[in-house]
Amino acid sequence: MKRWRLPAAPEATLSAGVVGDVLAGVGTPHLAASYLAAMQRVMPVTFCTVFAVGASGRIETVSAASSYGSTAERTAERYVAQRFDLLDPNMAWLAARKLPRRAQLWLGHQLGDEVANPAYRAACYGDVGIRERASVLLLLPTGQRVAVSFYRSLAQPEFGAGDFAVIERHATLLADATTAHGRSAVAAREATAPALASRLLTLSLREREVIGHLMAGRTAKEAAREIGVELTTVRTHQYRAFRRLGIRSQKELLRGWPGSSVPP
Repeated sequence: MKRWRLPAAPEATLSAGVVGDVLAGVGTPHLAASYLAAMQRVMPVTFCTVFAVGASGRIETVSAASSYGSTAERTAERYVAQRFDLLDPNMAWLAARKLPRRAQLWLGHQLGDEVANPAYRAACYGDVGIRERASVLLLLPTGQRVAVSFYRSLAQPEFGAGDFAVIERHATLLADATTAHGRSAVAAREATAPALASRLLTLSLREREVIGHLMAGRTAKEAAREIGVELTTVRTHQYRAFRRLGIRSQKELLRGWPGSSVPP
C-alpha cells in the first residue's frame, strides 16, 4: 500500500474527449460511469468508484460503475451499508491527517491482498475479481475527504509507473469535477422540500439511479433500457423509492425536486 503527494504542477494538456467525458457526469447520477469512460480512453480499468465523506463523517457522495453490469453499484451499496469507509485505508488515512490550509492531492495504490478486514476484502476485491486500485485522494480545508478510485481485475495488467503518470496527469481534473459535483448536490438539496431531501438519502444506489432517470423525464421503459435491466426490475425499484419518498407518481417527484438530477 503506497501513497504519495501530488505536487502543484502546470495544467496538463488533456484530450477533449477525456475532459468531455469527465464533465458530462457532474451533477448527474452517472458520475463514476463518466469517469470510467474517460479513463478507459487512456488506460485499461474495469471499475470506478467515487466516495466523498464530510467533516462530520457522513458519506456525502457515492457513485460507482463497472464495465460489466451493475457489479460496481452492488459493491458500493455493501460498502455504504456495512460502513466499510471506516475500514478503508484511504479514508481512515485522510481522516487522521491535519486539515490543510489548501486542498491537498495524493495518489494511492492498494492491492486487495493488503486489506486486513476479511469482509471488506471479500466484498470489494475477492468476490468481484478485483486485484488492485489506484486512487486520487483529495483532502479539503473544510475536512471533506474524497477518493476517486480506478480498479483492475485479475485479467488485466498490474498498474505500473506509466499508469500512475496517466492518473496523475488527470488528478486535478477529477478532483475539481468531484468537488463541483458535490456543490451541485448541495445546491439541489437546498432547492428541495426538506422532507423529500432527507428521504432521498435513504434510497439504495439502484433506486436513486431509477429516480434519476424518471426525473430526467424518461419513462420506466426508457429507464430500463438505459440501465440495462428488465422493466419489472425498474418498476420494483420505482415502487420502493416512491414509497420511501412518500409520493405516488412521477409528477409528484418532479414537483418536489426541481431540476433534472438527484444527489448521488
